[in-house]
Amino acid sequence: MNPLDWSLIHGPVPVLLLIAGWVSLLGLAVSTTRHWWTRRVPCAVVAAAALTVLVVVWVDEWWHPFPEDLPGDVVFWIAVALLGLCLAAVRMPVLHWRGRVVALVAAALVVAMAANEVNRHYQEYPTLRAMLAPKTEALTTGRTEHTVAVPAGKTLSEVWQPPAGMPAKGTLSSVDIPGTKSGFNARDGYVYLPPAYQADPRPLLPVIVLLAGQPGGPADWVNSGGVQQVLDDFAAAHHGLAPVVVIADPIGSTLGNTLCMDSKIAKAQTYLAEDVPDWVRTHLQTATDRRATSIAGISFGGTCSLQLAVNAPQVYGSFADMSGQSEPTLGTHDETVKEAFGGNEAAFEAVDPAHVMARTKFPDTAGLFMVGTDDAEFGPQQHQMYAAATAAGMHTEFQTVPGGHNWSTFHAEITVAVPWLARQQGLIR
Repeated sequence: MNPLDWSLIHGPVPVLLLIAGWVSLLGLAVSTTRHWWTRRVPCAVVAAAALTVLVVVWVDEWWHPFPEDLPGDVVFWIAVALLGLCLAAVRMPVLHWRGRVVALVAAALVVAMAANEVNRHYQEYPTLRAMLAPKTEALTTGRTEHTVAVPAGKTLSEVWQPPAGMPAKGTLSSVDIPGTKSGFNARDGYVYLPPAYQADPRPLLPVIVLLAGQPGGPADWVNSGGVQQVLDDFAAAHHGLAPVVVIADPIGSTLGNTLCMDSKIAKAQTYLAEDVPDWVRTHLQTATDRRATSIAGISFGGTCSLQLAVNAPQVYGSFADMSGQSEPTLGTHDETVKEAFGGNEAAFEAVDPAHVMARTKFPDTAGLFMVGTDDAEFGPQQHQMYAAATAAGMHTEFQTVPGGHNWSTFHAEITVAVPWLARQQGLIR
C-alpha cells in the first residue's frame, strides 16, 4: 500500500508515533546531573505550562476562531508538544552539534505525536493523502436534448433505464461559484456528477448543496468525509443514479465565521439561497423544483442547512442537519448579536431558525436531524431543534450514529443522509 494511504487514525502508524513520541519526551527529560533536575527541568515545565495557558486563553478568549472552547484532550496534547519543545530548548546550551540535532529530532517526534493525537480527536485527516488537494476533472457543462423526469406518482429510479457503456463512477470537479448577487467572496467548491449524468437521455437528477463545518472548507467533505465514495456507492446500488452534489463554501476562509446569515459580516444567506442555485441552473442540467433541491451540512454547516431551510423554503424542500447547533454563534449570544447586527436583537431573531420556526409553519419541508451518540455538547442542541422543527409542522426524523463530534461520525452521518434526502427528492422509493 502507498504510504500516503496508511491510516493515521487506526493501526500501527499512530501506535508507532505514540511510542516514538513518549520515548523521545522521556529522553529529553532525563539527565544524570543535579543541575538539570533542579533548574532546567523546572524551567521547561513552568514555561510549557505558561505557554499552554497562553495558547488556550488566546484561542478561546482573544482570537476565538471556534464557537466552542478547545476540548480538554486537545489542550493536553498541546501541552505535551510544548513541553517537548521547551525541554529541547533548555538542553541546547549544553550540547554539541550532534546532540542538538538529536534533541531537535526528538522534539519533532514529540510534536508529531501530539499533532496526530489532535488529529485522532477530530479525525480530519485519516491518511496523509487526505491532506492533499482532491483529484478533480473538468466539469461536464453540455446539455442533452433528451431527458428523463420524475413522472407523477413514481420515483426516478422506477422509470430509469441505464444505457450500455455508462461509467461506473461519478466525477468530481473543482468549480468557482461567484457571489454575483451577494458579493460574497467564496472559495472554490466542488461538484459531484453521478454516472447517470453522463447518459443520453439524461435523467433530471435532484441536487444536494453540501456544507462543511467551521473551521474548514469544501475540500474537507472530499478528503476527510469521503463523500465521493459514499455517492459512488449509492450510485452503484441504484443503476448509476445519485443526487448531484454541490459542495459550496459559506464562510470564505478556513477560520472565518459568517454565521450563514446576511449581516454586517457577509451576505452568506443570499449566496446560498440565490447565487448557488442560480449557478446550478446555469451550469448544470438537473431538476430545479424545490422538492428536488436539498441542503445539508455538518456542525456549522448543519446549523446553516436548517437556517436556509426556514429562511429560503422556496428554494430548499428538505435538509439534513448533521451535528448542528441550536443557534448560529460566534461564541456567545451577546457577542453574536453585537458583531453581526450591531446589537439589534430583533434583526437576529428575524433569521434565527428557532425564532423563525416558533412563528411559522413548514408543512412542506422535510428535515433530518443527526448527531453522534457520544456528542454531549451538540446532542442536546440537536434534540432541541428537532423538537422545534417538529412543532413547526415539518416532516422530521431524528437519527444517531456511533461517535462524537469528528469526521468519522460525519462520514457515518452523510452515509445515512444521502439516501434519506434522495427519498424526499423523489429519486428513490
